[in-house]
Amino acid sequence: MTEIADAALDMDRCWDAVVSRDSGSDGAFVYAVRSTGIYCRPSCPSRRPRREQVAFFALPDAAELAGFRACKRCTPREVCPVAPGAAVVAAACAEIAVRQEQPPTLVELGAAVGMSPHHLQRTFKRLVGVSPREYADALRLEALKGQLRDGERVSEAIYAAGYGSPSRIYERADAQLGMPPAVYRGGGKGMQIGFTIVDSALGRLLVAATSRGVCAVSLGDDDEHLEYELRAEYRLAEIVRDDEIGDAVDAILAYLDGQRPSLNLPIDVQATAFQRQVWQALQAIPYGETRTYMQIAEGLGNRKAVRAVGRACATNPVSLVVPCHRAVGSDGKLHGFRWGLERKQALIDMEKRRYS
Repeated sequence: MTEIADAALDMDRCWDAVVSRDSGSDGAFVYAVRSTGIYCRPSCPSRRPRREQVAFFALPDAAELAGFRACKRCTPREVCPVAPGAAVVAAACAEIAVRQEQPPTLVELGAAVGMSPHHLQRTFKRLVGVSPREYADALRLEALKGQLRDGERVSEAIYAAGYGSPSRIYERADAQLGMPPAVYRGGGKGMQIGFTIVDSALGRLLVAATSRGVCAVSLGDDDEHLEYELRAEYRLAEIVRDDEIGDAVDAILAYLDGQRPSLNLPIDVQATAFQRQVWQALQAIPYGETRTYMQIAEGLGNRKAVRAVGRACATNPVSLVVPCHRAVGSDGKLHGFRWGLERKQALIDMEKRRYS
């Protein structure tokens, strides 16, 4: 799941509202639980998750863009958004959803919701985390995935999802699906992935690899959930327990114990050119040091790409090997670590102790 939480949200205040089940905060944000894949309103009566499992989003649309489903118990979509501009952005999301085959231009979208294109673009990105066009692309991709999972023929699924030609999605398949559409339709059939789950200094550690390199590194508390996440996207891939990837596991465990400053392991992951640039920049950060998202963007020659850098960190499938925990906010605060901010802080502290 790609998490693009609104940077303007005060995470501590949001968490306090969740803990107290503050109904007055309903509509101000939603919270999502990584272990369940569900998002709720702050006052939801469900059992409270641990803080490291929670992500906050300004709008339900942003939570769904990150792959979370609405809670059927508290129905967070039925709450009117109260954040400035949220109602307009929600209307824009709805307009995009009903026009997936031919998404509206920014000018058309602005006219439909009564806001200038420039203001709408800024407000939309602030509340959802991506531009209206990127949101439309994400909806269309999810529609394609749904068609393929349901067994539709590739060509029919591509056109049904609103793509103008098969060539466009095939050109972007590796980055967006992780494999060609026909393979995705087969649930990853033919892929061979070995994995193991072991104890580590930061909880349970899952390491998965193909014959070419490490393809997944996950941290958590529940073996079943870690394995479920690995299998969920590619349900027909040949995924088996495999002790032969023990060398990679040993290296990662040594790193987590502060005994190995470098994880120069081969990896086998699909990524866009920009994602690879960000991941290489992360690997270039010296052990024991951090860089802000802005510094990383500036190092890539585009200081406006701060959000894109954050997204590349969030979509990193091989945490630790690609040390996305070394990226921090400009204010020095920690943001956006999939395995919880407590683990992110522990990793940074461990490296600093070992470095000193």
